[in-house]
Amino acid sequence: MSLNNLFGRNKRNAMKPAPTHLWNPPFCGDMDLLIRKDGVWVHEGKPIKRRELVKLFASILCVDSDGAYYLVSPQEKVRIRVEKYPFVIQEMDIVGEGRYQSIYFTTNVGEKFQVTSENSLIMSSNESLQEPSIHVRDGLMAGICRTVYYRFADSVVVESSRMGFWSSGEFFSIGDQ
Repeated sequence: MSLNNLFGRNKRNAMKPAPTHLWNPPFCGDMDLLIRKDGVWVHEGKPIKRRELVKLFASILCVDSDGAYYLVSPQEKVRIRVEKYPFVIQEMDIVGEGRYQSIYFTTNVGEKFQVTSENSLIMSSNESLQEPSIHVRDGLMAGICRTVYYRFADSVVVESSRMGFWSSGEFFSIGDQ
């Protein structure tokens, strides 16, 4: 089985972002849409239960230079609210071992990506708690759910007095941030 098949790149239901960087529609106002920190999308106070609709919205989600989140189509741009991060990492796969491993994450909307230098991991400290987030795409970040966090913590090693992890042939230090 190829990595493309293993990680869903050839599956019809894999989430693929729209080319929102090519669109420059006018701002049309605010939409009563909230992405909660647990990854649930809420419209007008009610969770959106249709997964395909959430995936569609996620594919046109952008964060602007002002730090606000928008849903963008070729015709319009509406602002939405995000409690913490727009995505939550819910799955992690490790292919290979040690220096030769690659780590793959899957978000709550089915977006899959390999951890590379383009997907930077950020460790923020909140008192005694280390809280990781990772860049998904185009400035959009994802928090990491608890089960993935513990699996990810098992992949952390010490190399040359630095704590970090290997993915895609690179060592990512997490202790210096």
